[in-house]
Amino acid sequence: MNISISKEQLNALPPAQFTGSIVVVDTPSAVESAIDQLRKADMIGFDTETRPSFKKGQSYNVALLQLSSSDVCFLFRLNKIGMPDILKDLLEDPAMTKVGLSIHDDFRNLHKAYDFQPGGFVELQTFVTKWNIIDKSLSKLYGILFGRRLSKSQRLSNWEAEQLAESQQHYAALDALACIQIYKYLNDGKFDPNTSPYQIVTES
Repeated sequence: MNISISKEQLNALPPAQFTGSIVVVDTPSAVESAIDQLRKADMIGFDTETRPSFKKGQSYNVALLQLSSSDVCFLFRLNKIGMPDILKDLLEDPAMTKVGLSIHDDFRNLHKAYDFQPGGFVELQTFVTKWNIIDKSLSKLYGILFGRRLSKSQRLSNWEAEQLAESQQHYAALDALACIQIYKYLNDGKFDPNTSPYQIVTES
């Protein structure tokens, strides 16, 4: 028995909402306070956003790094502040658990501009297989566990804009927070594959 949600089932779910606090970190002076708060968390949700390219051969560096605790998400605007040493130290710290999805894609994109050795990361795509979940996208995992749909409407917006729109902030923050929520929900034993409505029967 495997667990998987179809695109039609996912689209029928009500939208998820970000209800925590969001802090945009776009000046070097704001970084230290953000890191201090994140280091007090038991774990951190991780994601990145990059300005989309619509021309062949054109590409951009990661513009936004999202790091979220359970109640507040910090949006580090790397296109404005770069990667300060204390932020790099947090990403490298093996004692600080950081949860993300498709993290090696994020690392590859970050490494185009920054030299760091990530430590303490959990890959959700691998983690969820213990519960026979075969879907790999964040939106499908969230739908299976919480019955809500993550919006993708802002994914191709301009993440290097002078000011991030509120809709961009909520989209980015929810993606990072969702990683923590999925990890904790599964790790706390709250999901039973045998009672999931998204069971698919595999032929033996």
